[in-house]
Amino acid sequence: MTDSETDFPSAGGEYSQGASPEQNSIPTTKVERSAKFVKTGFKIGGNYIKHYSKKLFNPDMDKSELNEDNAADIYQSLSELKGSALKVAQMLSMDKNLLPQAYVDKFTQSQYNAPPLSGPLIVQTFRKYFGKNPDQIYDKFNIRSNNAASIGQVHQAELNGKKLAVKIQYPGVGESISSDLKLIKPFAFRMLGMSEKELNVYMSEVEERLLEETDYELEVRRSIEFSTACANLDNVVFPAYYPELSSKRIITMDWLEGKHLKEFLATNPSQELRNQIGQALWDFYNFQQHEMRAVHADPHPGNFLITPEGKLGCIDFGCIKEMPEDFYYPFFSLTSTNLLDNKEETIKAFRLLDMTRKDDTLAQVEFFYGQFKEMISLFAMPYIDDHFDFSQSEFFDKLFAFGERLSKMPEFKQARGVKHFIYVNRTNFGLYNILHELKAEVKTDTFKPHVVLEY
Repeated sequence: MTDSETDFPSAGGEYSQGASPEQNSIPTTKVERSAKFVKTGFKIGGNYIKHYSKKLFNPDMDKSELNEDNAADIYQSLSELKGSALKVAQMLSMDKNLLPQAYVDKFTQSQYNAPPLSGPLIVQTFRKYFGKNPDQIYDKFNIRSNNAASIGQVHQAELNGKKLAVKIQYPGVGESISSDLKLIKPFAFRMLGMSEKELNVYMSEVEERLLEETDYELEVRRSIEFSTACANLDNVVFPAYYPELSSKRIITMDWLEGKHLKEFLATNPSQELRNQIGQALWDFYNFQQHEMRAVHADPHPGNFLITPEGKLGCIDFGCIKEMPEDFYYPFFSLTSTNLLDNKEETIKAFRLLDMTRKDDTLAQVEFFYGQFKEMISLFAMPYIDDHFDFSQSEFFDKLFAFGERLSKMPEFKQARGVKHFIYVNRTNFGLYNILHELKAEVKTDTFKPHVVLEY
């Protein structure tokens, strides 16, 4: 059986066939990847020259066209490099307060539909890790990927009558994380407007998670651990994983039938079904946060399917954030109790979380106390009552407006808060955004935080 003969009809959901043309090679050496960044830097420089030349004749011209040109050039480069470079773009597309809209729109493509690698590169990966072609391992293997994202792509296979999903990591991704993030740093510095210190904290935490995320053997172990722990959650389902058909760069799991969020919403589901999926998402995340103290920290819609039975399918456990007690207790105690009403204890909790510091002046403590109290009060709104309606735009307008205001304050150009906020905030605001897209009303007291009221 040749690779070209091992075809399946295209399927829906996470594994739907992408429209992007195949990529026949990928830069893997540091020199090749550096050259790609340098080339992109020249393009961006040209975009700025073009922008300011036009602005000479039109002083009122804003940066919309510049942002669109830069976003297109950066995304094209990152999508060819793949790996950590493209993963950062995916993360930034979810943090809507960090980037201009043009970047968000372009980088969102990395959540579903990056250009896939060609068949020969896929076969090469199997030979490296199994010493065999894929058609020697599976009864059938579709050499054309059904979905390509930032770190790997998914192919459909079949073995002993069982339909399987095979996730294959792009060549060189795991080995190039550290060097890639150093190359990304100048672009991120320009796009995000962070201080160098804050950017270093951000990149360090991202690097730690990405090194874990590219270890597929670790992902298989975690997938089995988390799917077993969450097995009793209502309306949540997981694929089975096959360690004997997996390796450091390949994962084999059951194929789940289903639709991505946008496809699901396009079917105009009932409010009852929206609420059911929303409740499953809420329980999935809050069970992990409050009972496991470790959480699936990559809440973009590409990691979930809504099955034909109306259940939430969770298909990726590559990114897990563990929460130490010295972070978990002060943070979640602030979000889910009246602790914020006790100024003295709140400031102590802020100090433990590095939101205020021992060398702050009294004026600085008061300033940051006021800002962070407002931020946590907003974040905690879903926890105040036992139900919350995520369809309400007013809540999200307040969140985005507050984030926009903070981003313009000079006091927040220096990093505040322990590194754990990066992924915990990303996880919870990502969850909120998906629930908002669902327009779901959920019961929010199913898994309550464990709290400490004195510090």
